[in-house]
Amino acid sequence: MLEAKEFDLTTTLVKEMMIDAEKVAHVQNKNPLEHALLVLTKTGYNAVPVLDFHGKFEGIISKSNILEAMFGVEKIEVEKLEENTVGDCMDHEVPTLLVHDTMEQALHELIDYNFVCVVDEDQQMQGIVTRRQLLKQYRNEFYRSQNKA
Repeated sequence: MLEAKEFDLTTTLVKEMMIDAEKVAHVQNKNPLEHALLVLTKTGYNAVPVLDFHGKFEGIISKSNILEAMFGVEKIEVEKLEENTVGDCMDHEVPTLLVHDTMEQALHELIDYNFVCVVDEDQQMQGIVTRRQLLKQYRNEFYRSQNKA
């Protein structure tokens, strides 16, 4: 993590603040929805990245996506958890960041998302940047500036 005195949105790179991919909960596109729901429930997250078998980023799966897939015309169809895969109902159109993007660019995306995935030029997942990280960094900067006064 960066020292508060070093934090500048325009010069701090995404790679300096991201959580590395190996520490990020994720699911694969071919996993059944049941597996994704278990991962989301056990981790307490509302959404996680979706990767292919080779670690390429493909989108995001959320609890909302899964619940929507279970809604039938007249009832909730729990059997769809086994029948459908993550790839059937995930969000494909989500923003991503590159490791060399600035935190200013991340800020714009984090307004609408709790986290944004960081990828390389080949769409290989490198990590995530979270809204929580950014807010904590600003909080630290605020208190540091208050202590100077």
